[in-house]
Amino acid sequence: MNIENQQRNPVLLIHGIDDTEAVFYRMAAQLKLQGWSVHSLNLVPNNGDVGLDELAKQIADYVRATFAPEQHLDLVGFSMGGIVSRYYVQRLGGINRVQRFITISSPHNGTVVAYGSRRPGCLQMRPDSIFLKDLNSDAVILGQLNFTSIWTPYDLMIVPANSSQMSVGSEVIVPVALHPWMLTDPRSLAVVTAALAERIKLPFLKKVSSQ
Repeated sequence: MNIENQQRNPVLLIHGIDDTEAVFYRMAAQLKLQGWSVHSLNLVPNNGDVGLDELAKQIADYVRATFAPEQHLDLVGFSMGGIVSRYYVQRLGGINRVQRFITISSPHNGTVVAYGSRRPGCLQMRPDSIFLKDLNSDAVILGQLNFTSIWTPYDLMIVPANSSQMSVGSEVIVPVALHPWMLTDPRSLAVVTAALAERIKLPFLKKVSSQ
């Protein structure tokens, strides 16, 4: 492993609703091949039966148990996992540990699909939920990190798709046809790799497409 790889932070991958860490099989393999130390965990339960704030505590516990106190890390959250990760960063001290934070097709402003369930986690992902309003009230603090939001305009799980937009950090639009493909499409993987390789904060990129 070369010096550049040794200086890279470990990467922690957080999955979405009804998923497990297995959804990152391709991304994890690619990142490991390029020299990153990759970690992931299974959020339990994964079906929305508990609030996203409760799931975020599992991230905090995992970080404390896995990494030295002085170790910085990079965080990648997919779909619901991006919101769970935001709670960890914004409410549970993750802002002091995380240097690069990437969300992929996450409902930062809610998704109407969440109206299909009354489970606590789904209620929190509805548009204008108290939970999301609270997180978005001080989302500006994400500007302290190298923050990137990646999304597709064709998303049928995040409705409207531009709910994945954030007014802070960098934004990259990848025109992928389906929500789960955001974790396997070569264009998405290239954006993630580039964001993790950045040494400094990226400038805010308004509606940048990755063709």
